[in-house]
Amino acid sequence: MGFFESEVVQNEARKLFEDYQSLMQLGGEYGKFDREGKKLFIDQMEALMERYKIFMKRFELSDDFMAQMTVQQLKTQLNQFGITPQQMFDQMNVTLERMKSEIEP
Repeated sequence: MGFFESEVVQNEARKLFEDYQSLMQLGGEYGKFDREGKKLFIDQMEALMERYKIFMKRFELSDDFMAQMTVQQLKTQLNQFGITPQQMFDQMNVTLERMKSEIEP
């Protein structure tokens, strides 16, 4: 069975996408959140990023051709911006840490 034929992979991909879309939509109102709301949003973003890292690691470790092609496509797309996947995750973490520091008393 191919990597993308796995029901587990399909379900996790769908759930990641849905959760990401919901958080991005919610993030549009971030400035209106109270302190606790901002903390909750940041926590949810951190959890989503961790799930995404794990999901991408599955692609990297798979010997499935389509999974490897997906990894290469991501690397190529990010390379156009001059970054690697690890730098992308690092930058997301920096952003979340900055957001945390802005809400600390």
